[in-house]
Amino acid sequence: MASIFETDLPQVELVARGKVRDIYAAGDFLVIVATDRLSAFDYVLPTPIRDKGKVLTALTIFWLEQLRDIVPNHFVSANVSDYPPEFHAYRDQLEGRSMLVHRAKMIDVECVARGYVSGSGWKDYRRDGRICGIPLPAGLRESDQLPEPIFTPASKAQSGHDENITYEAVSQRIGESLALKLRDLTLAIYERAARYAATRGIIIADTKFEFGFAGDQLVLADEVLTPDSSRFWPRESYQPGGAQPSFDKQYVRDYLESIHWNKQPPAPALPAEVMERTSEKYREAYRVLTGKPL
Repeated sequence: MASIFETDLPQVELVARGKVRDIYAAGDFLVIVATDRLSAFDYVLPTPIRDKGKVLTALTIFWLEQLRDIVPNHFVSANVSDYPPEFHAYRDQLEGRSMLVHRAKMIDVECVARGYVSGSGWKDYRRDGRICGIPLPAGLRESDQLPEPIFTPASKAQSGHDENITYEAVSQRIGESLALKLRDLTLAIYERAARYAATRGIIIADTKFEFGFAGDQLVLADEVLTPDSSRFWPRESYQPGGAQPSFDKQYVRDYLESIHWNKQPPAPALPAEVMERTSEKYREAYRVLTGKPL
C-alpha cells in the first residue's frame, strides 16, 4: 500500500496531530495512528517514509507484550474490527499502523534510560562530566558503555528539543514517590529490553518511555523501544570513539547535513534513494529484533 502522510477520518473526532501520530477519540478509548511522517531537526519533512508507521506500531506491540510482567500498558487491540464502528470505514488507513488504547493522563516527563554515552548525553558529558547531574567517570569516549545504565529524564517540549533535567527536578515536579517509581521502572524496562536485544545482535544505547495513569493505574504508554524513540546499534560494527551506524533516521539526518540545509522551514524533500534506504533501515530493525519480516 502507498505511504500515508496524514490520515483523513472525517467521521471521527481528531484529538491531536503530532509530528508522527494522529490521535482520534474512540469513546472511553483513543485510536493512535502512526503515519509515515518523519521529523528531523524538529521539522516534519514533506517526504513520507514507506512502512515507517507500520514498523513503529508493530515494534511497540511486540515490546509491550515482552514487558507486560514489569508494567501494565495502555494497549487494547490492533484489530480494526475491535474499534468502534465509526472507524471501520477507514480500515485501509488504519490496518497495521494503529492501536486502540486506554485513555491515560500522561505524566509530563520523558523517561530516558542510557546505557551508553551518546547524543545529548555525550554533549552534556563533554561539558562537565555529567549527564542530567549524574557524575560519570573521566575519560569516556563517545559511544562508550556506561558503568551501569542511568536514568536521565527530560522535560517534554511542545516545540523544539526536549531538555535534559535532573532527577531532583523531576521529583520536585511530580513528587518523590512517583519520581522514584518512574526511575525504577525505566531502568527495569531498559535492562530487560537490552538483554533481549543483545541476543539479536543489537545494542540499545538509549531509549525513552512515557507513562501515564489509566484511572488509578500507572501504565506504559505511547511508542515503546522503536527506532524513533531509541538508538539501536548493530553490535557487529560497534566501535566506541565516535558516532555509530544505527537503525533509525540517522541516514536522513546525514543527508540533510550534506546538503547544508539551514534547519529552517520549509524542510526539503528527500530523494527517492534516501527515502527508500531509510525505509529499509526501519524494516530491518523490526526484522532483526523480532526475527520475522514486517
